[in-house]
Amino acid sequence: MIGGKRVVVVMPAYNAERTLEKTVRELPNLVDSMILVDDHSRDNTVHTAEHLNLKVFVHDRNYGYGRNQQTCYREALADGADIVVMVHPDYQYTPLLVTAMASMIAFGVYDVVLGSRIIGGGALKGGMPRYKYIANRFLTMFQNLLVRAKLSEYHTGFRAYSRQVLETLPLLENSDDFVFDNEMLAQSVHFKFRIGEVSCPTKYFQEASSISFSRSMKYGVGVLKTTLKFTLHHVGIVHFRMFSPTGRKLPMNYYFPAVHCDIGSEDERPTITAS
Repeated sequence: MIGGKRVVVVMPAYNAERTLEKTVRELPNLVDSMILVDDHSRDNTVHTAEHLNLKVFVHDRNYGYGRNQQTCYREALADGADIVVMVHPDYQYTPLLVTAMASMIAFGVYDVVLGSRIIGGGALKGGMPRYKYIANRFLTMFQNLLVRAKLSEYHTGFRAYSRQVLETLPLLENSDDFVFDNEMLAQSVHFKFRIGEVSCPTKYFQEASSISFSRSMKYGVGVLKTTLKFTLHHVGIVHFRMFSPTGRKLPMNYYFPAVHCDIGSEDERPTITAS
């Protein structure tokens, strides 16, 4: 806990067997609960997570990064989280910053905190491919111009949220793919949550997850679409449910539409199966 606030770390996982233990070992002791949601990995991610005594939830098939986060946040809220920190289990971001990020929320400074790879020049030093760095800077400049949040980057996967943020944002209106992260930030700006950043070193290596060039292009197009939706909604030309207070929020009685949790397996592992 920090300042009497319960801190829960969530890890959206897919084929993270080789880096998971290293990630978990660096999480600070102040973390009250660690949840891993496995998006139907093909390796031994689940076995490793259970060995590390994580709370494990398993998708019955690969639903995508965005859908994985929905399950992560739903389970964190059900676990009583006041602050939720998303840590990628591929060890690309240092878990040592969880304390700093959670503290900024616990003491009421910010509602959302991002671990920025750009502040301090950590991206290129850590081995980020140059084409990704250039795309990051272009997309960030484009979003700062239209969204006007003035962030150093919108594309980091290392994030912390207050409970209020996760209960307010209509997350079920978002994509199941990687652009989910960007949509959450646009929503956070729209709903006037305070967003802070900390400098975060990053590491690109063989075992770390990284999307392909084609997936990166798809993500970039998704970012442009999200930004245009934000702008059109704010000027009143078109209204989008992802920016509406009546948009679909995380449910507290089931995981997501047409899906339920079957806990009756032999090892009592919560497995999310399509109905």
